Amino acid sequence: PITASILGASGYGGGELYRWLLQHPRVERIQGVAHSQAGVAVAKVHPQLRGLVDGPFAAEVDWAALAASEQPVLFAALPHGEFARRYGDLTEEIAANGLNDRLTIIDLSGDFRLRDPAAFALAYGGEHPCPQYLDDFVYGLADWQPARLQGARRIANPGCFATAVALGLLWLAALPASLRPKPVAVSAITGSSGSGIKPSETTHHPARAHDFRAYKPLQHQHRFEVSAAAAAAGWQPDWSLVTHSAPLVRGIHATLQFPAGAITGADLDQACAQAFGDQRFVRRVDAPPRLAAVNGSNFVDIGAALADGHGTVLVALDNLGKGMASQAIQNMNLALGLPADMGLRVAAPIPG
Repeated sequence: PITASILGASGYGGGELYRWLLQHPRVERIQGVAHSQAGVAVAKVHPQLRGLVDGPFAAEVDWAALAASEQPVLFAALPHGEFARRYGDLTEEIAANGLNDRLTIIDLSGDFRLRDPAAFALAYGGEHPCPQYLDDFVYGLADWQPARLQGARRIANPGCFATAVALGLLWLAALPASLRPKPVAVSAITGSSGSGIKPSETTHHPARAHDFRAYKPLQHQHRFEVSAAAAAAGWQPDWSLVTHSAPLVRGIHATLQFPAGAITGADLDQACAQAFGDQRFVRRVDAPPRLAAVNGSNFVDIGAALADGHGTVLVALDNLGKGMASQAIQNMNLALGLPADMGLRVAAPIPG
């Protein structure tokens, strides 16, 4: 049985982790840790969990419970930068409780996604708090070469934009080298939940409910992890990313456009099969992907079109699910030697 502890359990990511962990057949106990909400009933913060989760958030991790577990797992759903700042102290607690080789850690923030400290500084605007630990983490893009994650004890969950765009580029990376397109221009949109539970001037509902705008054009921090994923597949693409804030709550939709050159539909079919094989959560669709078909699920729908010398790859996923919490559960399954889809065979609710 699995005992799971969630750092930062009061945010959207924490709430989604609860939702997925509660339906996982191997999870025996879930502990939510939230310093700002310690002592507050979990269901007061996450009303969707009423009748499912009793008791309050804890102030600290119950290390004794993790140590006593057959398969202990620690999820970190903290704001970017916070987990890395605390990681040195956490490693001492982990060692003191005999968990060094037993505890699976899955970080949902961007703190350990980039192995290059210089790239981290460019992406996040400052030096990494503990660069000596960067090489300990495996990048958890669960649907690409999942064997990389088997037995992993430190996993960096990918970003939501990064998951969508990387899967699109990895499809193209599986083409023969002579057919890989350049340049690739990516336009991607996200819903408001991607900005977290605390509203800001630009993410507050009245500010974005009937608006659509680009943000961080060509500068989004996820571009570094996407490039690293493509490089791991043997391709350094000439590509760009413009992200958009849409009047949606959930969902990521990415459009990759490129000159098709000599690429044929058969080439794309073969490349898709090579890139994702029998990965059940990557669904190749004939019609353009819809967010309604993936939101609330762990599925990612991908499609493509070719016409008049142009090509496009389309990707749709749930930013809080496949782009965050459910992919973390999939990574947990892979790390612990469980079926990748355990606890995750859930369809999107339509209408949502």
